[in-house]
Amino acid sequence: MKVFVSKLKAHSSKPIAHSSKPKIMHRSLTSWFSPALQKEMPIATYGHYGFALLLVPTAAADYLEYERFELINALRPFIEGGAVKVFSIDSINNESWMNNGVDPRHKTYRHKQWNEYVYNEVIPFVKNSTSWDTPVIVAGASFGALHSANLFFKRPDLLDGCIAMSGVYDLTEYTKGHYDDDVYFNSPMHYMPNLTDHNILEQIRRSRHIHLFSGSGDYEDPDSARRFAGILYDKGINYELDIWGNEWRHDWSTWRAMLPHYLGTRF
Repeated sequence: MKVFVSKLKAHSSKPIAHSSKPKIMHRSLTSWFSPALQKEMPIATYGHYGFALLLVPTAAADYLEYERFELINALRPFIEGGAVKVFSIDSINNESWMNNGVDPRHKTYRHKQWNEYVYNEVIPFVKNSTSWDTPVIVAGASFGALHSANLFFKRPDLLDGCIAMSGVYDLTEYTKGHYDDDVYFNSPMHYMPNLTDHNILEQIRRSRHIHLFSGSGDYEDPDSARRFAGILYDKGINYELDIWGNEWRHDWSTWRAMLPHYLGTRF
């Protein structure tokens, strides 16, 4: 396992007086060779204390995406205040759903390996970096919202909730017509209506943090969140559906406003 530790300086549009010291935020980069994926997989960690927030990147992006697009900086008050410790992981969407050069069955196979990587490698890493009693909330935007919801609803014994921002919850939106059992079992819109396992349903129902968010502006799909919320309602699952107005588009400015809002008012 490789570990790199650094400090991030606070960004500011105002000049800092020479006598003041800029705030710093603990940041470490860790990687290891994943047995599930057979490749080196990095994780960025921010902060020391608080509940664990596991961030899943959008589309074809990587584990530093949330830092590059200033969402980590937007969460700085919560990280520095010890309310949350953030873990940002890599996706392999470029090797699965975004890879149009391979057989669709390879895409599903690679995605299942990524799920196992999260469940069997990332979650133990998060727990060892916090405590085994620390709640873990998984969150993501766009394609990361689908992954976050799927990870939670499949394994509510490992994860304590999800924050899904601007997502669609039907995996066939990304499979270009391919559909098989593996697509079904990774598409919450498909498997959740048919979920009857009492133990799993009760674990999901105990969560106080199932948050579905969408804006109503350009490239957003609030009806997808509404449809999925209807499925949860029919299953007796507590959730929060929050649809913001037309000025909130499918973009980082929306997510930089939304996620700090939720951390400040729901946790």
